[in-house]
Amino acid sequence: MNSIISARDLSKHYRIHRDRPGSLKEAVVRRGRNRTIRDFWALKDVSLEIKRGSFFGLIGHNGSGKTTLLKLMAGIHEPTSGHLTVNGRVSALLELGSGFHPELSGRENIYLNGAILGLSRKEMNLAVDGIIEFSDIGDFIDAPVKILSSGMYVRLGFAVAVHVAPEILLIDEVIAVGDEAFQRKCLEHLYELRRAGTTIVLVSHSLPLVEGLCDEVGWLDHGNLMEAGEATEVCWSYLDAVNAAEAEKLRDELRDEDGDQIHTDTSLTEIEVRRGSGEIRIFHVDYLDGQWLANPLPSSGNPLVIRLWYEAESTVTDPVFAMKLHHATGVHLASPNSALQHLKTNTIDPGRGYVDFIMDELTLLSGDYLLSTSITDRDRMHVHDAWERSHSLRIVPGASPEREGMTDLRGTWQPPVPHEKDAPGHPNR
Repeated sequence: MNSIISARDLSKHYRIHRDRPGSLKEAVVRRGRNRTIRDFWALKDVSLEIKRGSFFGLIGHNGSGKTTLLKLMAGIHEPTSGHLTVNGRVSALLELGSGFHPELSGRENIYLNGAILGLSRKEMNLAVDGIIEFSDIGDFIDAPVKILSSGMYVRLGFAVAVHVAPEILLIDEVIAVGDEAFQRKCLEHLYELRRAGTTIVLVSHSLPLVEGLCDEVGWLDHGNLMEAGEATEVCWSYLDAVNAAEAEKLRDELRDEDGDQIHTDTSLTEIEVRRGSGEIRIFHVDYLDGQWLANPLPSSGNPLVIRLWYEAESTVTDPVFAMKLHHATGVHLASPNSALQHLKTNTIDPGRGYVDFIMDELTLLSGDYLLSTSITDRDRMHVHDAWERSHSLRIVPGASPEREGMTDLRGTWQPPVPHEKDAPGHPNR
């Protein structure tokens, strides 16, 4: 009764025709030739429940079936087999400019989309000013949308989708096309919709964003639902699978044709994505703000808490928690660890917990970064867990006035001081 979207053994099949003629003339010339037809199952027996008022994420590699599932929920396609029940008015933003008529103006397309969703002219009159203000495209609102830039398309499309009183909002990562300011504006509005009871289904490749926003997550792989449940657990499972696949690929690259290991200067332990004995492991990372609230997009110059969640399989004595931070370009920026501050972590019993690394002011400037985590013994000789570049960290502009480079040096400029001839330090003295 609490489910707003319910899927039971849902499957979607496509027939892909290769060498299909592109014109009537080509069809006549190639008449009688066999065309290659390939069957493709985009979804295979997917079953899941999405609760009313929840924020549900869909993750997986490109081509895993995420967008297909969203299109079935939106009613754009019909399932090949299985059952799908959607109990609510759906607003969808699945691709750039979807639902827009290129010859109509932005204002006319707003009313057109409202009519498609079943809203009256009176309801749209009440919503149109908010949509125009949110989209922030100025006088272009009365120009044909075919002349709009991709950024304007996205802003207008998102503004329409979130301002038509949807009971269910479907988003397929198109907000990533907008600039930083618009992305933050979108996230703030999604929080408001969530508090108002709107059910949101988001497809995204950004795991920090999914973990920070979503209550539950579904992981798709080649059309199969691998796992669905609590966001952190599912994202952890997905990352484990990705890391294992990358490590295996690296091992294969270091084998010769006979399958023997090639001797190189780099050992397998150095190239593996994750290693360690496993008595205690990091299974999740949270980014929190100064009020200890989830903040998937930390801002430069403001407080940031990096929370490392661990799970201990057995008793571990005085482990050392450590991180490494790299810029997306590969530059190594910092390697803080708990031993440097002489922190005693004492004895950790089997179970879960967390340790916080607190920065009163984040000195890194806006950009994309990669976070590695590790846990060792006190002597830093035995590795319990080392997870290389496992978590992405996107930093947006904030309180820091600096905008160029990677870090704010926190220095202060002093006013110019005239240098007199006989003053100390003058070249003539």
